[in-house]
Amino acid sequence: MKRCIFVGALLICLIGTSYATSVLVFSKTKGFHHASIPAGIEAIYKLGRENNFSVDTTTSADLFTADYLKKYDAVIFLNTTGDVLNDTQQVAFEVYIRNGHGYVGVHAASDTEYGWPWYGKLVGAYFTSHPNQQNATFHITDRNFIATKNLPEHWQRFDELYNFKDIQPDLHVLITIDESTYTGGTNGKFHPMSWYHNYDGGRAFYTALGHTDESYSDPLFLGHLLGGIKYAAKMK
Repeated sequence: MKRCIFVGALLICLIGTSYATSVLVFSKTKGFHHASIPAGIEAIYKLGRENNFSVDTTTSADLFTADYLKKYDAVIFLNTTGDVLNDTQQVAFEVYIRNGHGYVGVHAASDTEYGWPWYGKLVGAYFTSHPNQQNATFHITDRNFIATKNLPEHWQRFDELYNFKDIQPDLHVLITIDESTYTGGTNGKFHPMSWYHNYDGGRAFYTALGHTDESYSDPLFLGHLLGGIKYAAKMK
């Protein structure tokens, strides 16, 4: 099967195998545009090739129709920002999730669709602010879950560190950040940074990590992201 991805302005097409599991990477932005999106796309494509799932990528919201989305097991919102779907497209995505499919949100996926309450509950929280990028200590609160089982209990990491509002009460939190180890945290002692939950018939996973290009060549982060994709796409 021929699979094509955009890496920056370059379209790369490869001949690959037809897989039982498929994911769609959606990276439309209507606000800040993360320079790491191409690196993220390339990394997810590589994860798919190495772990037996196919990857398509798009920035086109026009693909958010019931007929188009139903061929994917999960949709990954990769550093999306702002109001990226119109009302009709939102309804199609709601139906998609209610039909038992999966959602993966990466970093700025929580800086997306503030006016769509259903999405806010799906992603699990909304971004409010971040300090300068810096090192911090992350605590893994569940090391039995597929997305965190290979992470160190206390993870030292450099990234852009999000603060959140409207944190949903039903989240199974996987990672928290220790605000005493960096400057600029506003959520206090309980500051979640990655989680999953069942929502409206589907599965949702979110990680606040993934701002930098370097994230997408970091084996620990990539294992974390892969686990989230496997959970959302029901590969575990």
